[in-house]
Amino acid sequence: MMNMTPIELDGSHVIGIEVKLPKTTLLAVTTGKGYIMCGALDIGLLNDKLKDRGIIAGRAVGVRTLQQLLDAPLESVTFEAEAIGVKAGMTGRDAILRML
Repeated sequence: MMNMTPIELDGSHVIGIEVKLPKTTLLAVTTGKGYIMCGALDIGLLNDKLKDRGIIAGRAVGVRTLQQLLDAPLESVTFEAEAIGVKAGMTGRDAILRML
């Protein structure tokens, strides 16, 4: 099952996505520029093999809900995310606000 949830952050709207799979749930929060995601996101792949796409993204590990994804510190981010001021260690919420 998949759920899409509108989320308001500081007056802006983003989309939360939950995909329930056997034994795991994929979580993402997305803007028009980039996204944050649960531990299933492969930042190394985005930075290396897909570098030409310029993907702005961050990864948080150990999260089980969209709220936890927004509250958790990012474990890693893409080079393109770093270029707009998104850094590992900042909360998902702060990262998403920089991606608006």
